[in-house]
Amino acid sequence: MRLFLLIVSVSLATVLCAADKKNVLLIAGSPSHGPGEHEHNAGVQLLAAGLKQAVPDLVNISFSLNGEWPSDAQIAAADTIVIYSDGGKKHPALPHLDQLAKKMSAGCGFVCLHYAVEPAYARAGWLSVDGKPVSPPPAGRFSVGKGAKEFKDWLGGYFESYYSVNPHWTADFKSLPDHPISRGVKSFSSRDEWYFHMRFKDKMEGVTPILISNVPPEIISSQDGPYVGNPDVRREVLEEKKPQIVAWAVNRNDGGRGFGFCGGHYHSGWANENQRMLVLNAILWTAKADVPAGGVVTKFSEDELAANQDKKPVRK
Repeated sequence: MRLFLLIVSVSLATVLCAADKKNVLLIAGSPSHGPGEHEHNAGVQLLAAGLKQAVPDLVNISFSLNGEWPSDAQIAAADTIVIYSDGGKKHPALPHLDQLAKKMSAGCGFVCLHYAVEPAYARAGWLSVDGKPVSPPPAGRFSVGKGAKEFKDWLGGYFESYYSVNPHWTADFKSLPDHPISRGVKSFSSRDEWYFHMRFKDKMEGVTPILISNVPPEIISSQDGPYVGNPDVRREVLEEKKPQIVAWAVNRNDGGRGFGFCGGHYHSGWANENQRMLVLNAILWTAKADVPAGGVVTKFSEDELAANQDKKPVRK
């Protein structure tokens, strides 16, 4: 009898443990850029492998590659959706905003990495002369591009052309906030295409900055353009000396959680254990799984880190 009860107890615990596991869905965009850059397929598979290696009891993992949108069943089951892809008008999420809206309203997590933090852009709030927008960009400008409103809500902020910028520079993250995403992560620096000056939710409602760095003044462009520079960036960095946010978390009003990460241009960045841990922690957090006290600790060989990269012609 005691043996029977023990077997039943163990079986029940196993069933409950399986039921508590969260479903993580990762979506990789199509191949893009040069070798070692925008390695969406390799990056997604590495992150998936990290979760399987470190926290197999906490999550079930599925992924889609090469820009293929997941099945309806995969979307329906997901507790968090992670997108690592090119963005703008070709963002893979844009044709599926209605489907995603239903998931987000039910509290699903949402994570966007690098270019995926940028939805489509369409000018609004610009004065014009003879049908052409005036320059410099006005302070009251904003975007009405497809996905802009949704990303601002689901992710807490997004990259907006003529407002955000995308220089390559070395960011120095000297301190991190007391947040589950920061567990186990130590101070680190990384050279990447760290976008900054995101269009965040009004009054930063629900938004917690995770990675913040001072920006070297020499990388600030004196020119205005959709990506290179604008008066607001120059004022904040050159005059106000305001540190810039390049990764953030949001607690949404619908009960869901979001995380935006501006790095990830170079595949080599995933070799940085702190950067990798931070993003893996964030995926768990957005899925509402418990982030381990020491963070999601993973170990990969050089060959494992380099695996699954797309075959691309070398840029001349």
